[in-house]
Amino acid sequence: MMKTSKFTTMELKKINKSSIYHFIYNARQTSKQETASALFIGLTTVSQNLKLLEEEGLITRQGFFASTGGRKANILQIVADYKISIGIEILKDRIHLAAVNLYGELAASRTIQTPFLSDCGYCQALAKELDTFLLDYGIEASKILGVSIALQGIVSQNGSQIIYGKLLHEPDLSLSNFQNYIPFPCRLEHDSKAAAYREIWHKKEFKDSLILLLNENLGSALVIDGKIRHGLHGCSTTLEHLCLDSHGPACYCGQKGCLETYCSAQSLQQAWGNSLESFFSSLRQGETTARSLWNRYLENLAQAIKSFTLMLDVPIILSGYLSPYLHSEDLEKIYAILESLWPFPLSRDFLYISSHGPLSPAAGAALSYIEDFLEEL
Repeated sequence: MMKTSKFTTMELKKINKSSIYHFIYNARQTSKQETASALFIGLTTVSQNLKLLEEEGLITRQGFFASTGGRKANILQIVADYKISIGIEILKDRIHLAAVNLYGELAASRTIQTPFLSDCGYCQALAKELDTFLLDYGIEASKILGVSIALQGIVSQNGSQIIYGKLLHEPDLSLSNFQNYIPFPCRLEHDSKAAAYREIWHKKEFKDSLILLLNENLGSALVIDGKIRHGLHGCSTTLEHLCLDSHGPACYCGQKGCLETYCSAQSLQQAWGNSLESFFSSLRQGETTARSLWNRYLENLAQAIKSFTLMLDVPIILSGYLSPYLHSEDLEKIYAILESLWPFPLSRDFLYISSHGPLSPAAGAALSYIEDFLEEL
């Protein structure tokens, strides 16, 4: 005889409350009647849960829908800033701070120029900068879900330790260094994986995708079925260390000719000999040297994209520091180069320019706490 499972009254109440909240969350704006109809829950039960959610501060009523002949229905929506998550990206010469709400929308951000130092003083100063950031933007400590710290390094599976961190010259950096000074739950994230999280958040079209982080140092992340792949040892999709030329420039990893040395923002800046702002200003004005350097950069990037696409055949998102400088004409140049390299007909439908820019790792890191909160509600 097949066993049947039954929910207790308390379990059923929790399920109803969660279902109603998530329906309102996904709808953005809805009414009591629409909620009851969509979830096949009685109006009395819906009303009771709406009252409870409103008392807890999770939802609010914002005006009325236009009348359809009867009484106007209240507009229901979640309180997006009921909780806030903080993301911090640590780079060699600066930090990015980002606060996101329950929809993952950027509520506040700040960039602070400061060199990384592997000592307690740096972690203490970082905590003070965070306090100032929260104070300046009026973000209450009681609303903070946690602080996720994105770094240029491979992070242990439990998010507590950097197991490879040559860029920051601190392989022994651990979560405890920061927890001693930051009075919120904390975790560490690989910056590329965090940026990928930002790119795919609430975007079903990118549930299978590859993110190329065109930062000062190159990064990448692979998304399959909506999940970021970390691999057996946390080094999945570290494509920046694929070799383009074994006799090429030295890479910080100790090898030569890695993709990092051809397609990172740093490689472009070093070739130009000045700031990237001046490079792109000269490029868009048609300056010969800048145009030659850019064409070479795009050729190298296209070579890499060819290999990635032949292996994976997924959408590729160009993210990070260089993304705000990219134009549609640059994508067309990449497609044109790919066509000359492609073994069969090429579809020009898989390259995308991110709209999140250099804040994508910080904002993306913060999303992990938002996801946890939504799953537990």
